[in-house]
Amino acid sequence: MSLAMESSVTFLPCRDLEQTRGFYQDILGMKIFQQSGGSLIFDTNYGYLGFVQYDDGRPMASGVCLSLNCPDRAAVDRAYQALKDQPACRVQGPPQHHAKFPVYSFFFQDPNGYTLEFQKLD
Repeated sequence: MSLAMESSVTFLPCRDLEQTRGFYQDILGMKIFQQSGGSLIFDTNYGYLGFVQYDDGRPMASGVCLSLNCPDRAAVDRAYQALKDQPACRVQGPPQHHAKFPVYSFFFQDPNGYTLEFQKLD
């Protein structure tokens, strides 16, 4: 059986919706797909990231890594150059080929503490 799905959205809690908007829209260049009430959905070109601001004190999701796939290693390098000096990104080091996984990538964090990765799968 094949279920009819056209895309997916991963929703995550955020601390500050406007700060999250600034990071994903202004720094990473993602377009807002939809905005309603206390939520924002960003288009990643092959899926969507949704953020919801809750005022009930719930913790941010833990152990999350949002991997953004690049067409080649040069695109990973360009993303690193663009983000490495952005204080809001907290880049964790230059791109590298990982010994355990077939991937070339670098990691950084968003204002909510989520880990993001620009990667090229080998």
